[in-house]
Amino acid sequence: QVQLVESGGGSVQAGESLRLSCAVSGSIFSINSMGWYRQTPGKPRELAAIFTPGGSTNYADSVKGRFTISRDNDKNTVYLQMNSLKPEDTAVYYCKFSQLRFGRWNEYWGQGTQVTVSS
Repeated sequence: QVQLVESGGGSVQAGESLRLSCAVSGSIFSINSMGWYRQTPGKPRELAAIFTPGGSTNYADSVKGRFTISRDNDKNTVYLQMNSLKPEDTAVYYCKFSQLRFGRWNEYWGQGTQVTVSS
């Protein structure tokens, strides 16, 4: 089993920064992907930033140049540094961990952390 614990959300003013953390524990194997998604009421969950299984990063166009995803493999933790925050970044942010086991991708989600950006 895999557990994800997120932290770092909060309320900030536009232009400020926040850093989200997601610690993954449990049965972790080498072929995996870690990333951040976000969701606002009435809309589907969307990708913000992710590490692919090959180790490259992908960002949503809306966050490129402002958000940076990083990871500490020793701590099995992924971070999302969010700079120059905008009101439209307001959402619940979810950490997602996926790993390949026996030819199948298993997905795990964090509990979500609220980020609120006021103008």
